[in-house]
Amino acid sequence: MMPYAWMIPLFPLVSFLALLIAGKRLKESSALVGSGLLFLSFAGSLAVLFERFTQPTYQAEAVWLTVGELELTAGFEINQLNALMLVVVSLVSLVVHIYSKGYMHGDERFPVFYAYLGLFTFSMLGLVMTTNLLQLYIFWELVGVGSFLLIGFYFYKEEAKAAARKAFIMTRIGDVGLFIGMLLLFWQVGSFEYDQIFASVADGVIPLDMITLISLLLFIGAIGKSGQFPLHSWLPDAMEGPTPVSALIHAATMVAAGVYLVALMYPLFAASETALLVVASIGAFTAIFAASIGLVQKDIKRVLAYSTVSQLGYMMLALGSAGYVAGVFHLMTHAFFKALLFLAAGSVIHAVHTQNIDEMGGLWKKLKATGPLFLIGTLAISGVPLFSGFFSKDEILIAAWTHGNPALFWLAVAAAFFTAFYMFRLFFLVFTGQAKSDLSKVKESPATMLIPMSILAVLAIFSGYSNTPWFGTFLGDWLTDGSPQLGHGHIEGPAWIMFVATGVSLLGIVLAYFMYSKRSISSEKARQRAPMIYLVLKNKYYIDELYGITVIWLTKTISFFCKYLEKFLVEGAVKGIAEIVKTAGGFGARMQNGQVQMYGTVAFIGLALILVLFAFTGGNL
Repeated sequence: MMPYAWMIPLFPLVSFLALLIAGKRLKESSALVGSGLLFLSFAGSLAVLFERFTQPTYQAEAVWLTVGELELTAGFEINQLNALMLVVVSLVSLVVHIYSKGYMHGDERFPVFYAYLGLFTFSMLGLVMTTNLLQLYIFWELVGVGSFLLIGFYFYKEEAKAAARKAFIMTRIGDVGLFIGMLLLFWQVGSFEYDQIFASVADGVIPLDMITLISLLLFIGAIGKSGQFPLHSWLPDAMEGPTPVSALIHAATMVAAGVYLVALMYPLFAASETALLVVASIGAFTAIFAASIGLVQKDIKRVLAYSTVSQLGYMMLALGSAGYVAGVFHLMTHAFFKALLFLAAGSVIHAVHTQNIDEMGGLWKKLKATGPLFLIGTLAISGVPLFSGFFSKDEILIAAWTHGNPALFWLAVAAAFFTAFYMFRLFFLVFTGQAKSDLSKVKESPATMLIPMSILAVLAIFSGYSNTPWFGTFLGDWLTDGSPQLGHGHIEGPAWIMFVATGVSLLGIVLAYFMYSKRSISSEKARQRAPMIYLVLKNKYYIDELYGITVIWLTKTISFFCKYLEKFLVEGAVKGIAEIVKTAGGFGARMQNGQVQMYGTVAFIGLALILVLFAFTGGNL
């Protein structure tokens, strides 16, 4: 099957093209076309994954461009990392396709939505199969285009248009770093091929300071795509897109691309302790930073968005702490439980027609399927034992501790406490207590929405068992097989770490219960005791405002300066030259008036001038 893996991304591409051409005629049957073709991609991905369990890495390439003596290739590769990513991406995209049939029912641009989903999925599947950085960069930018279209799907809303622009521009800032890093790698190695790059690193061809610089530049690209501080603020604003888009972008696809890039280029990062420390530090800070903002948000989707930023920070912390397996493992488990949470949130919004959690409450009895499914996702992300998030978070904390980063370790522990608290705050405010509005018309979502959530709920529980000392470290052993530079499949750590992680998660849950369900602890009093902290968190540390008076102001100032420089200096000079030419041409035109007397006069004057010059120079012209 692996030789035919190139067909996997083609199915969503065919879906995109077919729905652009025939979508208006198909109407809501577009869902069947998009979902059916994506099911073929998922089936192919599964077949490739199972074959890769027993077969070595497969690679196929062909010459794409020849520039002088340089040959640029294009092709695809199936290794452990991208075989896993193919399944995760295609599965999450498939359940989003199925779910969207119920969620987007009645939307007049229904076929367009499915066409955009196809383009986005094609781009992401293509990205994870590349054999070189140049090919990756092409798909990287296509993912950006797809996200722009999906985030701005409700283009008639100013907020959606602004969010789409913001996402596109902020991720482009990161992409500049990725592009420069690629060029520096090519300068050092003479190739974009991963194998040649890693061989050059292993042979010491690239100086250590250059490895550090290139790694940090590549990481800037990952910061943009994966919403790490300081390029994180686009990701919560992307909630302006339809909820299925939020699930797709924030679970296993676009935001995972940055983590995938660092994991893909891990042999390069591992060669520089400085680069790893920067990755781990940015990741740990992002985890606690975003988690603290999530404590006070009132929009159900924004709480989940900041949760995504925080969890992505966890993954970067793991990769920067020599925990390659821990980072990839959490990438997989997070894809399932975060997609579940977003889809369940969409089910809630679909039922009550609001995103403000202060206007919800008492929905457990009305949404008898959505409630338990949301609870499963909440337990998984909170790291409660026996759920997938428990195992992957434990791996990350062990990696941070054993790598000698106690400060980063305790930041991650604090972020785990915040995560459990704000997620159960969300759960209790939405599903328990008294209803804040009329629930008489509230009804459960259709099967097309519940079945995808149920699939993800099963994975949110059991996917963690693929890599745990209790049941076997199969996933980690397989991911690192034949690649010693990736580290060990499982890192042994002190047993107390597991108890600390479990303890802080349970503490966060209990505190949320007493504050927002039983209400024996007043959240209002806690807010009044620290009004400045609450205000700072509510306004997201004023990061957007800071950008407004610094980067955006400076950019606008430079733009206006360049505008007037072009208008008055460049255009003025061009217009001046044009006027001179025009005047000279007009003078010449007036001389050519067809009168023989004028021509004779001009000729006589010219002859006279020649004679005068001849006389003055003595004939030495």
